[in-house]
Amino acid sequence: MALSVKADDLIAWPRAATDIENLNLKAMNMAYSLMTQSENEAPLKMTATQCCLCEHDQAEMLGTGEDFEYRTSKDSFTAMQCRSCSLVYLNPRPTFKEFARIYPSNYHAFGFSESEFGVVFKARWRLEAKRLLGWCRNLPDQARIIDIGCGDGFHVELLKDFRIKTWQLDGVDADERAARMAHKRGLTVHHGLLQLLANVRKLLRPGGRVVIVTDNTDTLDFRIFKQRHWGGYHFPRHWNLFNPSTINCLAEKTGYEVEKLTTQISPVNWTYSVRNTLIERNAPLLLIEMFSLKSTLALGVFTIFDSLHNLTGHGALLNAILKRPLQTEIQ
Repeated sequence: MALSVKADDLIAWPRAATDIENLNLKAMNMAYSLMTQSENEAPLKMTATQCCLCEHDQAEMLGTGEDFEYRTSKDSFTAMQCRSCSLVYLNPRPTFKEFARIYPSNYHAFGFSESEFGVVFKARWRLEAKRLLGWCRNLPDQARIIDIGCGDGFHVELLKDFRIKTWQLDGVDADERAARMAHKRGLTVHHGLLQLLANVRKLLRPGGRVVIVTDNTDTLDFRIFKQRHWGGYHFPRHWNLFNPSTINCLAEKTGYEVEKLTTQISPVNWTYSVRNTLIERNAPLLLIEMFSLKSTLALGVFTIFDSLHNLTGHGALLNAILKRPLQTEIQ
């Protein structure tokens, strides 16, 4: 059995507002400018791509933006939307050789910890534990669970703490730094690429399941911010972005049955979207910090807001459980 889990995107700013409250406005803006302008001068190596579902590039430009979160380059990035299936994808996108650059050493998934995020970490720990155990409650005692794209092993560690002790837990991440950090905490995380669902399918027994959690483009925040500042773009790290229709297309193309497809609540993209907008408008740092992912106020408000959208099937994240068919096989 295999389980694939994608964590919500979080970003840790170096200082919380309470740490800098004694600075005047000019000094704060200068500090923010220095923080966000440490950009790498050389452009990223990019490669042209196409819709991974339709396998053609008959698409229209949806939005453009920058790496608002980490400033890994000065490049501008373009989100395209396939005219046939509505998949949103980055084109061109960075090559695989640029992974170490677009995922810098301060990337959140290399060290999401209680010491950095405090109450936010504790709340997410409890919520994610509940979700994981819900997905895993019917697994047999000898199940094997693999977290693909696990970062520093946050979800692997959750399962290690709450699991049935006979489950075999593994993680896979494309970044060697993340794998090293996971190893230091006693987790089994492998360094490598296992990005294709068709490849993941080969690891599954008939009836085995994959859980996908990913950003949802069928949302109000996407419609409002899609031209530039939508947090789900996570420029240039999110290469393919789905809605319920394209998730169903993906399952069919890769030989899975869709067992369950729902949405779930997350305040992240709303918070990112507002923050990205404020950054580009050179807003005061104190105001920007009110929409950081350490701000319990912003997270609380947008959690309530997204809860209302989730009731109508338009929550911020898609939650898809895909099953390898018991009999029919696709070679």
